[in-house]
Amino acid sequence: QVQVVESGGGLVQAGGSLRLSCAASGSIFSTNAMDWYRQAPGKERELVARITTLGSTNYADSVKGRFTISRDRAKNTVYLQMNSLKPEDTAVYYCAADCTLTSRANVRVWGQGTQVTVSS
Repeated sequence: QVQVVESGGGLVQAGGSLRLSCAASGSIFSTNAMDWYRQAPGKERELVARITTLGSTNYADSVKGRFTISRDRAKNTVYLQMNSLKPEDTAVYYCAADCTLTSRANVRVWGQGTQVTVSS
C-alpha cells in the first residue's frame, strides 16, 4: 500500500557532501514525522535526524552542524543534506515515514536503505 524509497547514497571523500532523498508513495493521506536512521557494520541502528509534521527538527549529536533534514510535504519527500562528511558517517542510511493512510490507519514505513561510504 505504501512504499518508501531512498536515493542519493554513494562514495565520497572525507569533507565532501551528499544529499539523500526519501519519497513515500501509495495510499497516503498525509505524512507525519519522517526520520533518517543509519546502521554501520557491527553497530546498532541509530536515529540521525527527525523532522516533525510542523517542521521541527532534531539531530544526533554526532551530526549537528553538518547534516540538515528538510521536507517537501506536497511530495511526501524528506531530504538529508550531509556536509563535511567523515569516515565514521559510513553506514546504510534508512528512511522511516510515519504515514496516515487514506483508510486513516497510521503506519510506520521503512525504506530499503541506501549505502553511504566516506573514504579517508
